[in-house]
Amino acid sequence: MSNSFNTQLLLRRNMHAMNHATTTATTPSMPATPSPAVHPAPARRLQPGGPASRWWGLPLLWEMRADYLGFVTRLQRDHGDLTRMRVGNEDAWDLLSPDLVREALVTHADHLIRWERGIAVFEQVFGQSVLVTEGDTWQRQRRMLMPAFTPKRVAGYAQLMTDAARSALDAAVPAGQAEALVPMDTLWTDVAMDVILRTLFSESAQADARDAAWATQTLSETAFREMFTPFTLPDWLPLPGKAAKRRALKALKGLVQRHIGARSRDAADSAGAPPRTDLLHMLLALRDESTGEPLSPQEVFDQCMVSFQAGHETSATTLLWWSRLMAEHPEAAQRAQAEVDSVLPPGQTPGPEHLAQLPFLSATLKEALRLYPPIAALMTRRTTAPITLGGVEVPKGAMLRITPWVLHRDERWFAQADRFVPERFLDDAPAIPKGAWIPFGVGPRVCIGQHFAMLEMTLLAAMLLQRYRLRLPEGVAVCVPKLHVTLRPEDPVRVWLARRE
Repeated sequence: MSNSFNTQLLLRRNMHAMNHATTTATTPSMPATPSPAVHPAPARRLQPGGPASRWWGLPLLWEMRADYLGFVTRLQRDHGDLTRMRVGNEDAWDLLSPDLVREALVTHADHLIRWERGIAVFEQVFGQSVLVTEGDTWQRQRRMLMPAFTPKRVAGYAQLMTDAARSALDAAVPAGQAEALVPMDTLWTDVAMDVILRTLFSESAQADARDAAWATQTLSETAFREMFTPFTLPDWLPLPGKAAKRRALKALKGLVQRHIGARSRDAADSAGAPPRTDLLHMLLALRDESTGEPLSPQEVFDQCMVSFQAGHETSATTLLWWSRLMAEHPEAAQRAQAEVDSVLPPGQTPGPEHLAQLPFLSATLKEALRLYPPIAALMTRRTTAPITLGGVEVPKGAMLRITPWVLHRDERWFAQADRFVPERFLDDAPAIPKGAWIPFGVGPRVCIGQHFAMLEMTLLAAMLLQRYRLRLPEGVAVCVPKLHVTLRPEDPVRVWLARRE
């Protein structure tokens, strides 16, 4: 089906409301006396749909805060792919089709900035990092960071990733037991935390890992709450959640600063030693092509904070959903396991050279990212100039909201959209419209760490399948997603892991 189907629906709905049947006929028997000219009614501008915004849109805001994904799903069902509403002082537009998303984030990228409220929330954790900055500063940072995240460069982190995962996965089922009911959120949180510590700093800090994992999740929950308020009250106030936020920020910033400080001391004490290959070394070695200047110490710290939070949370969350889906769909798990076995002899550790030989395993991960994208909502932009979307004029200052959850579950782009069907991502499957699958975003702001994330998740998933078979406990409840900044299961996910013979 055509990608423009959504736009055609919008056009037909608006054109139907117009008075497009103007009458211009004259009576043939009348004498040829000039008659007053008949002018067609002036054409009305196309308008988006949308709910009524009573009481400054506060009822809508309450609905969004209670169930944002359900709200946007209903919004598309009731009002179409392009909607507009007034929420407080915001002129909010929702873009709910691939064409509209690409038109905004690709075609009009130069006329968009990130939503200021989101920036204010993230800046508390990430400072002036590439996730937060705009304009010339963002372009400079992005240009400098890109070489550290190319597929070739990321492949160099593979051994650090697999070394970090090996011991934790081996110990997932206690020694002497054939199987165990394993809390997968704890397992993947610990593994992903060790991976990011090793790839970022070449060190495993098990003493810090659990506290750091708690801190990242606490800050994610806090950030989501703050998105729905016009400003952030000072953190020193004795309000619910403030003490936890202070502890989380202190824990994360202290961990990152300790490792950067240790690296500075090591550099002074170990002249002539072989250089490290971790991400911190890459950040310290980066130079601006135009000026030759390095990142400032504050920029290095801020980029480490982004890499730490995003690199851990995205992978852990995706692998958690993937594990649940594979346990729920044993046929897909067996097929992926057989593929891994055919590529990797017993005992061989997977590496970047094996990824192209694991298309079905990769497809299961992409399908998990489709059904449960880590960033399921709140990709929000501000227009800095008037633009046109789907033939509709959007004014300067509008807030554009993009919700991958809705795009990923649209039957027009994904048949049986609520089902786990990894085959849709294989090479011989029908092409997926551009902009319909965007777990890492799209356009100039696409996630700089997407190659890192896909490499890590594929290697770790293959290592798990080499060791265990997965199955769900009897009578387990349906897994309900809960949105913070990332999308996580509402309740803990427990899966039986059985050692392979």
